[in-house]
Amino acid sequence: MADGQALDEVVTFTSDLIRIDTTNRGGGDCQERPAAEYAAERLAGAGLEPVLLERTKGRTNVVARIEGTDPSADALLVHGHLDVVPAEARDWSVHPFSGEIRDGVVWGRGAVDMKNMDAMILAVVRSWAREGVRPRRDVVVAFTADEEASAEDGSGFLADRHPGLFEGCTEGVSESGAFTFHDGAGRQIYPIAAGERGTGWLKLTARGRAGHGSKVNKENAVTRLAAAVTRIGEHEWPLRLTPTVRAALTELAVLYGIEPDLTDVDTLLEKLGPAAKLVEATVRNSANPTMLDAGYKLNVIPGEAVAFVDGRYLPGGEDEFRTTLDLLTGPDVDWEFHHREVALQAPVDSPTYAAMRAAVEEFAPEGHVVPYCMSGGTDAKQFSRLGITGYGFAPLKLPEGFDYQALFHGVDERVPVEALRFGVRVLDRFLRSV
Repeated sequence: MADGQALDEVVTFTSDLIRIDTTNRGGGDCQERPAAEYAAERLAGAGLEPVLLERTKGRTNVVARIEGTDPSADALLVHGHLDVVPAEARDWSVHPFSGEIRDGVVWGRGAVDMKNMDAMILAVVRSWAREGVRPRRDVVVAFTADEEASAEDGSGFLADRHPGLFEGCTEGVSESGAFTFHDGAGRQIYPIAAGERGTGWLKLTARGRAGHGSKVNKENAVTRLAAAVTRIGEHEWPLRLTPTVRAALTELAVLYGIEPDLTDVDTLLEKLGPAAKLVEATVRNSANPTMLDAGYKLNVIPGEAVAFVDGRYLPGGEDEFRTTLDLLTGPDVDWEFHHREVALQAPVDSPTYAAMRAAVEEFAPEGHVVPYCMSGGTDAKQFSRLGITGYGFAPLKLPEGFDYQALFHGVDERVPVEALRFGVRVLDRFLRSV
């Protein structure tokens, strides 16, 4: 089991990493290198030989390998990203890059997404070094840049340009799983991610006839774009159940003593109450308009108008997504992928999933572990190019009223100290067992 020093280090490391501002606004302005050097120093202190790699100056990734005792065993990837989304200090109760520890809680941007997991990984690895622990299978540790944008400088770069560092890796674990979800009725649910919807960020372009704003114009690009955006925003996508979501609905139904009727999913979701939040975003594809750009003067009709749409599609759902967008945009609006990544699915009957379940149940015996599919995406998408099956497993035991999912990219992001210590124990238990 992770030692007492690891339980203290995870708190210190989380706070320290938060204080290193790695804000990623997109456009390549982020500098992860100071955080990467911090992580590399602590890996080196555990006797490892971390490699620092950059596609772009300052956009630094760190990779290290812990050799296992069984050379014939498949390797396991454990990864976390170092960048964070922007935070406006005036909106926060504490400065978002203070890393302040107050009343048993660590505050700041990255506390749950995902410098907490980065700190857990470092704490476990260093604990193993002190104890002389070697895992059965090789464990590759990676800290990446650019996850909060395109991942081109991070996991995408590593997968495309440095695949040899991940030789033998068949499975990986990272963010957004094994956290406490309180259902409001006394149940504690621990969802483990075994899938992700694909990313289909779209650019829509409408073209028309430019002209004076006072004249009749039936070829108005803004009108054409607005009509397409409205159709997309109002579209009701059909129900599509993947194996992971089927398993999630079935296990939740059993937990609540409900007939798992998958022929009427909407009614089943209503019966699940608050627990439906774990599933409802992943029973369909989705497309949400998010940005508009048109015109340069009020009395001039522009010849072009542009919109951006955040699209997500389920495993096996990309063809339907494309066909539907063709219909919704119509003949006067073109669309293209601004950024595209695959949907993922991982087996929930694998030994690795069973080991994650067992590790959570050992330290949270009152909890109920269920699989789920993430509505968004992680670096697991890029690492899947190397044949690595990805799971979301960043364990945290959270008190009731602590809305973990709302804090992702939210104001006053924070994590309890005891949640971090729980995470170290569970992650250590899992990695030892596999």
